Amino acid sequence: MTEIIVRPLAQSDHADWQRLWTAYLIFYETKLPEDVYTVTWKRLFTAGEFEPKGFIATLGGKAVGLTHYLYHRSCWSEKNNCYLQDLFADPDVRGKGVGAALIEAVKQEAGKIGVKNVYWMTHETNTTARKLYDHVARRTGFIEYDLM
Repeated sequence: MTEIIVRPLAQSDHADWQRLWTAYLIFYETKLPEDVYTVTWKRLFTAGEFEPKGFIATLGGKAVGLTHYLYHRSCWSEKNNCYLQDLFADPDVRGKGVGAALIEAVKQEAGKIGVKNVYWMTHETNTTARKLYDHVARRTGFIEYDLM
């Protein structure tokens, strides 16, 4: 089997990133204006403790997955928390370890700076992803509320 390679996003990944992120948004029945794509791409390469970061996964030389994550302060710890904001694997590679490899990359990167809490959300109907999440993490039982 071909090895999954996970690495930080590079400027040269723009077309693959846009394709994968668009597919992710479509999966969640969401559409964002081009301005949000532009500012997000810029932020992914802006230095700063709280700017979003990203990884891309390749399989056989083809970009097949991505994740965005960011650090934020917490009143519960001296160290930041890490929110894994977006995670996506092309449908044709699901079940081959791409999602797990991306999660592990975020965990390892966060661990380098002492972060002890990496967390994320998914929709309750996302049963395919939840099988992976139930395997690699613990479900906290918290319910999300959103004001806007």
